[in-house]
Amino acid sequence: MSCSGTIDPVRRLLIIGIGAGDPDHLTFQAAKAIASADAFLIIDKGEEKSDLARLRRDLIEAHARAPYRIVEARDPERDRTAPAYTSAVEDWRSRRARVYESFVTRELADGQTGAILVWGDPGLYDSTLAALEEVDAEFEFEVVPGITSISALTARHRVPLTRVGRPVHVTTGRRLAAEGVTADDVLVMLDAACSFAEAGDDLHIYWGAYLGTPDEILISGPVREVADEIRTARAEARARKGWIMDTYLLRRP
Repeated sequence: MSCSGTIDPVRRLLIIGIGAGDPDHLTFQAAKAIASADAFLIIDKGEEKSDLARLRRDLIEAHARAPYRIVEARDPERDRTAPAYTSAVEDWRSRRARVYESFVTRELADGQTGAILVWGDPGLYDSTLAALEEVDAEFEFEVVPGITSISALTARHRVPLTRVGRPVHVTTGRRLAAEGVTADDVLVMLDAACSFAEAGDDLHIYWGAYLGTPDEILISGPVREVADEIRTARAEARARKGWIMDTYLLRRP
């Protein structure tokens, strides 16, 4: 609001991290941000992932202040069979940017605040901030951090992420398969190929899927002893739900 009492014409966008899946992961800062929004954008990822949208709706209902609007948009399809993985992701991200642009320009009036609820933390393994760089519109945005799947994983396994004097390498299953284990502690995000099984027999794994949700699965132990158990649990869970989000810490004792 300006000194003259007129409404600030700038549109605002809040990118709010909501945690790894437990509604109690929501921070006080995130709850206040939700309460300040006039409209919320929910990306529809299809029936298989409807529970992801449901959690967002539950958090909005619990913390938003009426009147508010919920705007739904279909997530652009991404070519998961493309040999050029990076190019496919960049193309999908550009099309997602157009969804954000439409939300800002068509759904937010001057002076209004919109919000996008991001799984985990917007700064870790998420494309929202990168996509916003491609939005061709006048607006301001703020990022509200959230509890990451990494924090949830180490908390549930009751282990520290870091050890004295040792680095932690955060990577993907695709990069682990290509590069191997590059540190004594490697945190891997989303590994559909279960690349940990080939990472080395001297490693210990702390694995978790659907962290913070009623479907949470936790398995830990020497890789050589639990690799098959994780493969089986992962395949069964994905077949049952139609999707899976998992992460794990590989640690050299």
